[in-house]
Amino acid sequence: MRLDGDFFARPVAEVGRELLGATLLVDGVGGRIVELELYDHEDPASHGYRGKTERNASMFGPPGHAYVYRSYGVHWCLNLVCAEEGVAAALLIRALEPTHGIDAMRMRRGVEDDRLLCAGPGRLCQALGVTRAHDGLPLDARPFELHARTEAPPIAAAPRIGISRAAELPWRLCVAGSPYLSRPLPRSPRPPAASSSPPRAPRRA
Repeated sequence: MRLDGDFFARPVAEVGRELLGATLLVDGVGGRIVELELYDHEDPASHGYRGKTERNASMFGPPGHAYVYRSYGVHWCLNLVCAEEGVAAALLIRALEPTHGIDAMRMRRGVEDDRLLCAGPGRLCQALGVTRAHDGLPLDARPFELHARTEAPPIAAAPRIGISRAAELPWRLCVAGSPYLSRPLPRSPRPPAASSSPPRAPRRA
């Protein structure tokens, strides 16, 4: 079953838990989502926390669209917009288990080890050919394809990577035991939150 905009029109934590194990393809190249991070509209680490700009405009758009930005002027990062239009909430896709178009990924990445093809948001975008040209595009139309998972994987939660604000929150969700993660999980990863929304980050002053 393909996932459409209605799937993403829910709280970001709820979507994130159900997206792990789904298959993400760009022009037929991609794989199984094994790691992602939550970015909520009240999250001080989120690009949308301080309001809408030209750079983050897609994050405020309709759910079920891509938000693509360049990190540190070097790597593209792919986010999937959630919640409702006007609410800046998105999922950063951090890692895939490669399943489709592996030869194309190896050529783009210049590596042979499948574990290094999509382990990290920059590597993932390079392997899938994602650039700023994909920003704002709907996820239920080409070049994107999102296929629902066939079974729920075991999920572990840990703090997000590479942020300085709200860094303690367990908003990095991973398929437990996957060898394709961007980084190993802590020795004692936390279970994911049971509620439909992530715990509240501190409100801005």
